Amino acid sequence: MALVVICGQPCSGKSTAAKCLAEALNESECKQTVRIIDETSFHLDRNQSYANMPSEKNLRGVLRSEVDRSVSKDNIIIVDSLNSIKGYRYELWCLARAAGIRYCVLYCDVGESHCRKWNEERREKGEAAYNDVIFEDLVRRFEKPDRRNRWDSPLFELWAHNDGVERSSIAIVDVVLYLTKKADSKSWDVKILQPTIATQNTRFSEANSLYEMDRATQEVINAIVEAQSQSIGGPLANISIGQGLPNIDISRSVGLPELRRLRRTFIKLTGQTSLSGRPPPSDSNSAKRMFVDYLNRELGTIA
Repeated sequence: MALVVICGQPCSGKSTAAKCLAEALNESECKQTVRIIDETSFHLDRNQSYANMPSEKNLRGVLRSEVDRSVSKDNIIIVDSLNSIKGYRYELWCLARAAGIRYCVLYCDVGESHCRKWNEERREKGEAAYNDVIFEDLVRRFEKPDRRNRWDSPLFELWAHNDGVERSSIAIVDVVLYLTKKADSKSWDVKILQPTIATQNTRFSEANSLYEMDRATQEVINAIVEAQSQSIGGPLANISIGQGLPNIDISRSVGLPELRRLRRTFIKLTGQTSLSGRPPPSDSNSAKRMFVDYLNRELGTIA
């Protein structure tokens, strides 16, 4: 039914706002399931996740994939993260449009000095906090939402430092009203995004295929690593990964770095093939079968 993107500087009250919004929605006449998607849902450490660009990119990918799998007309998804890059907010807006649901942004507008103070207080209390280098880097790169952008609209602003964060906060009340208001000819201020033909056709085929490919290939890698840990070295034959699937037969012990490299190459080659030919596999078993064939071909002939 809706996707709510919460954004703001680090330690600006976003998680508190997400919790208050979820509670307010559950206490309203809303009949949809309300769910918060955040870093803690995946046990991700904030300092490790933002330590460098590859880690940060991986974090955004994990959250985006989960949002893509979760959005529907039967629930309300609240994305509790920095969501500080406008290009990333645009990607989330596209997911909402593809699903044909409502969308809005809740911006926790707090000054840098207050965010810095709150971060230090959390560290002193032994709570999860950003280290100083990462905090300053995130503050510097934050891209403030602009209601003139369609992916930042409608925009609700919450001044946590001045007004606090409560279920009764004006911004949270306004978001609840927007999400629960009946959409009809009289409610001109309520906008339900309309999917285009392109997004309707490709949303599941592309996003789900990538997800299944990623998960399936990782499961194959895990099976090989586990089998090698139980052996003394030498060829590994007939490693089973499931009923009806081909066995893994490789001629030598293979290290995890090499397995990861082969996995990346396989995913890249599969994506390139899909651009000019058949689409990538959309189910886990098909992806596993293709990856095992690829590994047997690449590693089975090496002496």
